[in-house]
Amino acid sequence: MRTPQGFTILALAALIGAAGCSKDSIPTGPSNAPTLQDAVAAKADYNPVIIPADFSNTVDNPLLPFIPGTVYHYRQADGSETNDVTVTNDHKVVLGITVRVVHDQVFNAEGKLTEDTFDWYAQHKDGTVWYFGEDTRTLDGNGNVLTTQGSWEAGINGGKPGILMLPDPKVGDSYRQEFMPGVVADMGKVLSLKETASVPAGTFTDCLETVEWTPLEPGDRANKFYVRGIGCVLELSNHGHAEQLELVSVTPPHK
Repeated sequence: MRTPQGFTILALAALIGAAGCSKDSIPTGPSNAPTLQDAVAAKADYNPVIIPADFSNTVDNPLLPFIPGTVYHYRQADGSETNDVTVTNDHKVVLGITVRVVHDQVFNAEGKLTEDTFDWYAQHKDGTVWYFGEDTRTLDGNGNVLTTQGSWEAGINGGKPGILMLPDPKVGDSYRQEFMPGVVADMGKVLSLKETASVPAGTFTDCLETVEWTPLEPGDRANKFYVRGIGCVLELSNHGHAEQLELVSVTPPHK
């Protein structure tokens, strides 16, 4: 992961200090596969009640704060990719809700853009962060679009929003993250509130660990680790082969 010139060491140090540090290591791969009960829940009828007046594009859940101007810099541990996630000042209206636009870009080892995605989020008045869709493109080495597979929008072609972060997660909580028939059907479950994650950005204790999966890709799953005041710092996945996406640095909003 590239460290941006605008990165403030003191800002990240403050975040790390607030999260706590430890020399403990994190698991080496995904664990806690979904249970039969989870699989049944994934196939159940899903009809979330969405009241636009109850949502805001201010996303400040402590475990997933999307503060406009913030840029998260990640890298694959094997050096194959880097990933920049930028919380933009842009908005989009979905289901009558003005949602926050987050720009997610993946670059290969040569620095060429291979995935370009705009994700749409809003926060319920109870603190739950909801996911309303994405506009995603996979690119070849010359910048040509290979596919837009995975793109979806709540309210169109059966798409329905899902939950990305709970306001007060507890071990065992499960939730649907996104849904469109035949396109996306991700689920999430809380595994722990006391994990430790060691990444280039630092070592963090008391992390929230979740596991994500989809019935559309049986066997694939990803474990994610979240830190209060920062968000996701580590993702361990097995999409065909083991991958480890690590937080390298955070560029805070310009004042």
